Amino acid sequence: MTTVSLVGSTGSIGTQTLDVVRADPERLGVTALGAATSVDLLAAQAREFHPRIVAIADETLGPALKGQVPAGVEVRAGAEALASLAAEADVTVNAVVGFAGLGVTLATMRAGRRLALANKESLIAGGPAVRVVRGTPGAEIIPIDSEHCAIHQCLRSGRSGEVRRILLTASGGPFRGRTRNELTHVTVAEALAHPTWSMGPKITIDSSTLMNKGLEVIEAHELFGHDLGPADAFDRIEVVVHPQSIVHSMVEWCDGATVAQLSHPDMRLPIGYALAYPDRLGVAFGALDWSQVATLTFEAPDLDAFPCLGLAFGAGRQGGTAPAWLSAANEVAVEAFLAGRIRWLDIATVIRESLTAWDGGRGDSADEVVEADLAARRQAADIIERMDCVA
Repeated sequence: MTTVSLVGSTGSIGTQTLDVVRADPERLGVTALGAATSVDLLAAQAREFHPRIVAIADETLGPALKGQVPAGVEVRAGAEALASLAAEADVTVNAVVGFAGLGVTLATMRAGRRLALANKESLIAGGPAVRVVRGTPGAEIIPIDSEHCAIHQCLRSGRSGEVRRILLTASGGPFRGRTRNELTHVTVAEALAHPTWSMGPKITIDSSTLMNKGLEVIEAHELFGHDLGPADAFDRIEVVVHPQSIVHSMVEWCDGATVAQLSHPDMRLPIGYALAYPDRLGVAFGALDWSQVATLTFEAPDLDAFPCLGLAFGAGRQGGTAPAWLSAANEVAVEAFLAGRIRWLDIATVIRESLTAWDGGRGDSADEVVEADLAARRQAADIIERMDCVA
């Protein structure tokens, strides 16, 4: 049986991971569960799955959690509690939202375990620091993002060095086809109305701005750059808008062949792939009825209407802690948009202006990444404050 530490168990990816475990209990078993603050749901999960350990990031909630879980379950609480779960199982699922997932990613790599990664920000912001520990014997990353999981699957059909380019597909979000002028007054409700995927608010807003795709470009470079060869790797990662969300990404090979992974949009498929790897899960999540697949369309992204994508390519090419600045500024801007403090179009403005203050840091250690993250957040907050004053 493969044992699983699930960190971020109460969120969208976390609850879908538990669906996968329910679907194949003979193969998968939950050893540890962790969440930030959702005590009641975490306790209910513990009563169903009977892990050895549960963890809550908010130390003040430890006693409440302990009072709700079955007898004999160890309760951990505090800032390091979630990362401490990384060494407790064969596979750690990092489903923590945002930069807070960096500690889980680093701890899993240091422990020499498989990381099923749904937290793209930790790899994007902490890429240089993660590279330092990624060579730990036994450590491996299997991405849960549908696009990167698709690439991982496609790359199994050839050899490193034979890849011509990687093509990340994007649904286009709720505003596909709109011009920049038509996006001036979009509401939070409109931005949260994703046409394909059911996700948390932060990633749904990122999908509406195409920042999610920009972050995925940087993540693809971190995960698969060695397959693309020299320093021009960002020139060989492309984004194509595919509104049906059936082709989850593609790899084009040096002989002109393109290999794609297709399925219905169901996050349980990439989750199951990451948990069962190198085998396949025996449950067919996302299977297609080909008699019902009428049309597959593809188009180039509109970088004028969705400038966040271009900003991400730029930060990725700069390297060092520039992606950390990008990710942190985006988190602050998205929070401000959800709170009604800035307009949807202002998200890109906040990120762009924040990046002008980037100090050129390398980010080879976790401390450097944390410092860059904090600096970018302060910069973005100052910019938003000035916007409030003008408004």
